[in-house]
Amino acid sequence: MDALCPHCHRAMLWKLGNTFYCEGCRKAYQQIALCPDCNKPLEKMQACGAVDYFCQHGHGLISKKRITLQYVEDKLS
Repeated sequence: MDALCPHCHRAMLWKLGNTFYCEGCRKAYQQIALCPDCNKPLEKMQACGAVDYFCQHGHGLISKKRITLQYVEDKLS
């Protein structure tokens, strides 16, 4: 699945970690995984190639199939 720019809806390029870059807008965006139940940021846990998400607001482990991805402008780039 492509990471689409929240502003112009073009496919973005992956840069490093959770950072994506939109060539159309010339802006960098941070990808944030949100809990589908409470819409709060999830903690990303990686080990041995596996990625899991954990909600610290009472919903526990969340399947990566259920998460919502949001892209917010990276003000530092």
